[in-house]
Amino acid sequence: MTTTLDSPKPSIRRRPGAARGGAPPNVVSVWPKIAWVIVIGFFLCFFVVPILWLLLAPTRTDHDIVVGAPLAFGSFSDLAATWDHVMEFQSGAIITWIGNSAWYSFAGMAIAVITCIPAGYALAMTKFRLRKALLTATLLVMLMPSATLVLPLYLEMDAFGLDGSAWSVILPFALYPFGTYLAYTYYAATVPDNLLDAARIDGANEWQAFVHIGLPLAKPVIALVAFLNFVHSWNQFFLPYVMLPSSGQYPAQVGLSNLLMTSPLFNSATGVSHILRPEIALAALVTSVPVLVVFLFAQRSLVEGMTAGATKG
Repeated sequence: MTTTLDSPKPSIRRRPGAARGGAPPNVVSVWPKIAWVIVIGFFLCFFVVPILWLLLAPTRTDHDIVVGAPLAFGSFSDLAATWDHVMEFQSGAIITWIGNSAWYSFAGMAIAVITCIPAGYALAMTKFRLRKALLTATLLVMLMPSATLVLPLYLEMDAFGLDGSAWSVILPFALYPFGTYLAYTYYAATVPDNLLDAARIDGANEWQAFVHIGLPLAKPVIALVAFLNFVHSWNQFFLPYVMLPSSGQYPAQVGLSNLLMTSPLFNSATGVSHILRPEIALAALVTSVPVLVVFLFAQRSLVEGMTAGATKG
């Protein structure tokens, strides 16, 4: 059989990337996924493993924690013994500390909500002298580390005779410029100006417009400010440590520091003590439970508060 010179040659279709000796596209596209899996796996191990260790540590003895497997479960009898040791410390002082934290945090939260929401509304929806100066001052105080304000706050509380009392902690907890800024951004992005203009035309003053229009629309941001202030107050250490003189007034975070200092793991001069690794882990878990409970009850409102204000109404 003969072939002519002008007969068409069969075309050869090359796969993309094969002409230059590169890897096939399906192999190339797999590497970003593998990289994401590695990164996510690393962060899961970095954050989840310590939490698992903290949950399992109270069920084991201190010796088992040191020489045994890191994430092994002990026994419920060891958990009961650990609980008894924690409750024996200063005759159940941890319950007093949690109660103090609840009182300080809820009282500060209530005052913060009462002050932050109207302040944010006024900054966003009204025009008055020194408005920009107040907004700038709010941002500056929000950016300052809280530790820098402890000394002037202590001197202020001492001048008013409130040092050493619960109010020396509650009132600084209520100073929450971040909540004011959240309310400001919420109102500026959510409440339409013509709605307030209509209320003013109908004869409502600024306070009536806030009570009947601004406040009902602020439910999502109220929940968000309340929760964030509660967590901020609950986790405070340095301020109550400076303000409060006795263990019976300590909140949970300062009380945990007192508990740590009586453990031979951190202070060899204390001698024999039942406060070891299992007790410290259990105390940390117990003092975290109220925040978790508040979050579980407020999570729906928190989501609404975080997504509210995305568009101008």
